[in-house]
Amino acid sequence: MKRKATAVWKGTGLEGSGTLSAPSGFFDATPYSSKTRFENEDGKAGTNPEELIAAAHAGCFCMALSFQIAGKGFAAEELNAVATVSLDKQEEGGFAITSITLDLKGKVPGMDEGQFKELAEAAKVGCPISKALKAVPITLSVTFVS
Repeated sequence: MKRKATAVWKGTGLEGSGTLSAPSGFFDATPYSSKTRFENEDGKAGTNPEELIAAAHAGCFCMALSFQIAGKGFAAEELNAVATVSLDKQEEGGFAITSITLDLKGKVPGMDEGQFKELAEAAKVGCPISKALKAVPITLSVTFVS
């Protein structure tokens, strides 16, 4: 399986802008720029690479956890994951992703909280996006609704 996305950029890093597109059409010529990356906290003016990483990580993690849960004979009523990607300026110049936090709220009828937390931790470590991002510290907080 291979997936593609396209970035087109015009202008300088500070004053230029670009668009991101993917064949699925989920985002098609979605704007991004230095301003949308560093100044636009609400994200309404366009996207940024960190937001896309957060979306990919939250989605991959939930899907991996749903497979873990099904493997134990249960079905999740709802898994809600918020991935927060932290981008920080480094002392030696430039920026780096310094941490990712996964905040999970899950409801799985019939499953106990201990088992749910164990499976969530396994999904955090084992999902393909977590594996790709293993150079970044990833933390997990879990809220379980029985």
